[in-house]
Amino acid sequence: MFLVIVGFFILVVGLNASRFSERVERLRGGLIFLGGALLVLGAGFSTLVQVGVGQVGVQTLFGQVQPRVLQPGLSLVNPLVDVTRFDTRTQNYTMSAVRTEGQQAGDDAIRVLSADGLEVVIDLTVLYHVVPAQAPKILATIGEDYQDKVVRALARTRIRDNAVYYDAVALYSTRRDEFQTRILNAIEKDFRSNGLQLDQLLIRNIQLPQSVKASIESKISAEQDAQKMQFVLQKEKQEAERKRVEAQGIADYQRIVNTELSDKLLQYENIKANQAIATSPNAKVIIMGGGRGAQPQLLIGEK
Repeated sequence: MFLVIVGFFILVVGLNASRFSERVERLRGGLIFLGGALLVLGAGFSTLVQVGVGQVGVQTLFGQVQPRVLQPGLSLVNPLVDVTRFDTRTQNYTMSAVRTEGQQAGDDAIRVLSADGLEVVIDLTVLYHVVPAQAPKILATIGEDYQDKVVRALARTRIRDNAVYYDAVALYSTRRDEFQTRILNAIEKDFRSNGLQLDQLLIRNIQLPQSVKASIESKISAEQDAQKMQFVLQKEKQEAERKRVEAQGIADYQRIVNTELSDKLLQYENIKANQAIATSPNAKVIIMGGGRGAQPQLLIGEK
C-alpha cells in the first residue's frame, strides 16, 4: 500500500509538472513512468499476502470480517483488505503460584473453596489451539485477545464451579484424576463453542492449607510406622518358627541316636578313630582306656 501511495503521488506530480517549474517539466516523462511503475508494483504487492507456517489469515474489509480463510503460503486478496493472522499451533496458558511461570506476572494460581470449606490453591496449564475454520468467528465475536477473554476466564470459572463437589483431601489425593477429567469435559464444551479446541488440561499442583497438610503427613507417618511394625512382627514370627524347627530337628536327632546307638557300633567307631590316629604322620603317644570289657590301648607313632 505504501508503494501505491508513493507511486500515485509521483504520477500526480509528473502529470502537473508544467505547473511547478521548467526543471520539473523536463522530468515529466520520467516522473510519469516512475509513478506509474510504482503504482502498478504497489498494487501487485497489495494483492499478494503471505501467511506463515502454522497460521491462517482472516480478511477485514471496511470493518466487515470476510468468511474466506487464508491458508499458509501466498494468497491473492483485495488490496484494500486488512489481514489478521491467527496461530493455529498448540498453545499453552499457565496459571501458577510461582511468580516466574505463567502468562501473568506474580502469583496467578487459582484459589477455590472445597466442599468442606477449605481454600485450595491450584496450579493449572491449558493446552489448546485455534480451529482454522473458526478464525473469522473468533475475530468477529472475541477479537485477537481470546487468551484472556476465553482461555483464562473459562478455565478459572470452571475449576471453581467443580471444586465445590470435592473435599480438600480428596482433591489432593484419591479423586484428583476424577476432578481433572470433570473440568476438562466442562472446559472443552466452552472452548468448542468459541472456536477453540482443548488439547489437554494439566493440574500441575494442588496446595492444601498448612494445617491439613500437616495432618495428612502425620497420618502417612503413622501408617508407615504401622507397616514397619507389621514387618518386624512377621520377621520375629519367622525367626521363632525357624528356631522351633531347629529345636525339633535336634530333638529328633538325639532320639534317633539314643535309640540306635549300641556298644558294637561304638567299638567299631573307636577302632576306626584309632586307625586314623595311628596312620597320622605326626608323632604321638596316646594311652586310651577301654570301655566295659575292653583292654587299655597304647598307641605310639612316629613321623
